[in-house]
Amino acid sequence: MRLPNWLSQHLAALRALLVLTVLLGLAYPLAFVAIGQVPGLSGKAEGSLVTMADTTVGSSLIGQAYTDADGNPVPKYFQSRPSKAGDGYDPTSTGASNLGPESVVDTLSDNPDDASQSLLTQVCERSVAIGKLENVDGTRPYCTPDGVGAVLAVFYRDGLTGPVTRAVSVNQTADPFIQTYAGVTVEPAVPGTDYVAEGGVITPIRGDAPDKPAVPADAVTASGSGLDPNISPAYAELQVPRIARERGLTEDAVRALVKQNTDGRALGFLGEPAVNVLELNIALDAGK
Repeated sequence: MRLPNWLSQHLAALRALLVLTVLLGLAYPLAFVAIGQVPGLSGKAEGSLVTMADTTVGSSLIGQAYTDADGNPVPKYFQSRPSKAGDGYDPTSTGASNLGPESVVDTLSDNPDDASQSLLTQVCERSVAIGKLENVDGTRPYCTPDGVGAVLAVFYRDGLTGPVTRAVSVNQTADPFIQTYAGVTVEPAVPGTDYVAEGGVITPIRGDAPDKPAVPADAVTASGSGLDPNISPAYAELQVPRIARERGLTEDAVRALVKQNTDGRALGFLGEPAVNVLELNIALDAGK
């Protein structure tokens, strides 16, 4: 007995559904689970968890903060790079600030909930804080000495040309970082004022900071995911004197540990060398 055409089509579709469900819904996932148990891969498949004295202290793939209850750096530990994932290194809220190089003007408001820092001011503030922590010069180009983006809104007589008629330090509501610009007195900003809409030209001021700041870039910028577990060898080297002092070690001994926990370029030429902060701090605590 020949089945109706419509019924044959439905049965064929059902068979295809069952076959694809078995292949792609069961066999394919189970095959990758099995591959993940191969020696050398199982640790990564299970999250690259790191244990110390039978206690899981983190993952070598996810960064973490080494701060006290008030958010201050713990001096005896190497510090990670900043994170914008949730409250910091939150795997459930991975992401970046989405601020780019043109983010140089802060949003000033009398209401703290409405105020926000530009990327430039975030970098400046972090650089000053790290400079104090590591006892080095934390100044950077286009930053004020107290860690704010050094940016003016400059008004010209003829719009974009002619003599300067007015200048406003757009990221400061108190004393401006410079007193005069092009012969006019620099004004502090008034919260809630859009100086660009009023005709001001946003003008970052470089200042006299060194071309190569003492604080490396990865110390003041977050990664795209906010979970980067590594820092650059330059940032690790910056922290060596503090770690040696806090732990009563020689700087050479600390540098040796840094070298042991530094991964080179992939395949010898891809990417940059990186220092895993978690593994380095564990080695310090273990006295290795």
